[in-house]
Amino acid sequence: MKREILLLVVWTALCFGQVSKAATKKAYSSDPARFEESIKRFEFADDEQPPPMGAIVCIGSSSIRGWHDSIQSDLAPLTVIPRGFGGSNMNDALHYADRIVLPYRPRAIVLYEGDNDVAQGIRPQTIADTFRLFVDKIHEELPECRIYFLSIKPSIKRWQLWLKMKKANRLIAAECSKDKRLTYVDVASAMLDERGNPRVEIFQEDDLHMTRSGYTLWQNTLKPILSETELQYESR
Repeated sequence: MKREILLLVVWTALCFGQVSKAATKKAYSSDPARFEESIKRFEFADDEQPPPMGAIVCIGSSSIRGWHDSIQSDLAPLTVIPRGFGGSNMNDALHYADRIVLPYRPRAIVLYEGDNDVAQGIRPQTIADTFRLFVDKIHEELPECRIYFLSIKPSIKRWQLWLKMKKANRLIAAECSKDKRLTYVDVASAMLDERGNPRVEIFQEDDLHMTRSGYTLWQNTLKPILSETELQYESR
């Protein structure tokens, strides 16, 4: 009897997992294949000059892509591999992890997604569920890999969506609190002024993408957190 109950519990968990994955995939109407050429360019660059194994992969949407030119110097002496592809969402990061994350055998990952998800009408809970799928995919192959999630940022252009973004942030922060390998990094708070509104000077003319001042705020928030754990693993 006990064995039958145990088998039922396991079967139910497996079925729930399959339903969860299917439901999450269905929620995202955008096809990850739209980034195929961008991913191929990363792979071509990898063939020409293979990136170091065991580094820190920084993956995400245009907020990471826009940091490519300076992220390596901003986070030095930490060794980072920038792999941002603009316009992406959490499901895209999940889809392409096999090609632009796992092959590098990273010791840690910095992830920024969720911004475009909310703008595309994806529910905060679905974003958090997809983050969990991303984490599970990474840890299935790299069980010791640490993942740092950068909070979804406030912006002038998407200010009307901020409440939903904050909800997604809370859900993901709660998920991170359950696992010592996960760290929620609050980059959003420093981007708000004393009245709680987005700081105008850190955004480009499109009111969405950040200026150098915005990335300096991110650097000042993220680097100390990364360095506390990751600096000890750098080659001396």
